[in-house]
Amino acid sequence: MMNYIEIGKEVEKALKLGKPVVALESTIISHGMPYPQNVETALNVERIVRENGAVPATIAIINGKLKAGLTPDEIEYLGKKGREIVKVSRRDIPFIVAKKLDGATTVASTMIIAALAGIRVFATGGIGGVHRDAQETFDISADLQELANTNVAVVCAGAKSILDLRLTLEYLETFGVPVVGYKTDELPAFYTRKSGFKVDYRVESPEELAKAIYVKWQLGLKGGVVVANPIPEEFEMDYDAINKAIEDALCEAKGKGIKGKETTPFLLAKVKEITGGRSLESNIQLVYNNARLASHLAVELSKIS
Repeated sequence: MMNYIEIGKEVEKALKLGKPVVALESTIISHGMPYPQNVETALNVERIVRENGAVPATIAIINGKLKAGLTPDEIEYLGKKGREIVKVSRRDIPFIVAKKLDGATTVASTMIIAALAGIRVFATGGIGGVHRDAQETFDISADLQELANTNVAVVCAGAKSILDLRLTLEYLETFGVPVVGYKTDELPAFYTRKSGFKVDYRVESPEELAKAIYVKWQLGLKGGVVVANPIPEEFEMDYDAINKAIEDALCEAKGKGIKGKETTPFLLAKVKEITGGRSLESNIQLVYNNARLASHLAVELSKIS
């Protein structure tokens, strides 16, 4: 197995010494933002992780190698190539590796590679989930099954608000995935702090969170944890305005017959266009906020595990 994975020197050293490490995804670099903001954001996220006491491990597939810990040059490469890079989920990994291609990892594939490397905390923007009209399309993100099976805590700003949040929570409950609100009783909806849906548990500190996660895995209860961390208030978007933008984007996607893994990038780009770019700034700030909390969580987990 180790023939397929390459761990960066800084990350490898930290893992050997039991120091805190935070996994970071690469789809946000290649598919989530335009160049050069994508590269600037990725490097800033790594800096924030370091400033908060952990080692960053940006994850991707480069030339068929599962990489945990990219160099700045590799991040620049992914950012410049953008959508030419294959968006990789669980099903895609063996083919991208076998063909020695490059791949940007989603939440699901980042979790897989993080777990293989021995990294237990992952910071992202928002998780995927059950899409609207899934009762007809069966469009459900692979992220949710990964959360059910892979022992990685995912710090996020909730699920992307383009999804059906009620059904997403129901699905996670069915598979025993705890949804924990960090200083909130309500599931954040990516661009906004509110959704109208309650989380399973509320925690007030990284220490409290780390203890519960440690106990879960010590008891052999497999699977991840969704740590729902609301976007900072000053960067939150207006609830009604963002929902109107999403509804308009969904109508356009339906009219154009956009389906499957192309749905999320299309909708996020459309929402950015409709909101005059304000959604991109919110997106960047919530990622920074999640990187801080993930770093504090990784530090606390490293103290007790």
